[in-house]
Amino acid sequence: MKLIVGLGNPGKKYGKTRHNVGFEALDLLFERWSGEVPRAKFDSRVAECRIGSEKSLLIWPQTYMNRSGFAVQQAVAFYKAPLENVLIICDDFNLPLGRLRYRAGGSSGGQNGLKDIIRAVGSEEAPRLRIGVGPVPERWDAADFVLGRFTAEEADEAQAAVGRAADSVALWAQSGIADAMNQYN
Repeated sequence: MKLIVGLGNPGKKYGKTRHNVGFEALDLLFERWSGEVPRAKFDSRVAECRIGSEKSLLIWPQTYMNRSGFAVQQAVAFYKAPLENVLIICDDFNLPLGRLRYRAGGSSGGQNGLKDIIRAVGSEEAPRLRIGVGPVPERWDAADFVLGRFTAEEADEAQAAVGRAADSVALWAQSGIADAMNQYN
């Protein structure tokens, strides 16, 4: 079982913000691969699907970004999932808008949702897909920036990046992190 976690904040207030590109990527995956209606489990919305031949669980934590670890830790423990089978999809304001970056593991890079997941699961070894939403404009607070919506000029590029991210997850699920890194980084 592959666990695919999209990070974001629940509620209409946060819809279409930079911080919610992880949720948006999962929404696209759900449209493409799932026939099951999402249900509440692990303090999340979850939906089972098959991505190619891989049985997968899409997970939208409903605990807010900075508390995502609790939801992810519950799912990992329930499925006894090795961390290499868990993909975290999140925003990254240090990457230029539209850029994708896969990593097999490592630090949070300042992304608070990822930081909470690392703390909760006790390891930095979960693969992650970062979607670039940056850079933060000069004299802007990073938190205000990521909680803001894309400008009209940025919206098309942001949506294209979310689409590429969803496309890339199918490759990750079926072929692994190395192939996803080689093709999408």
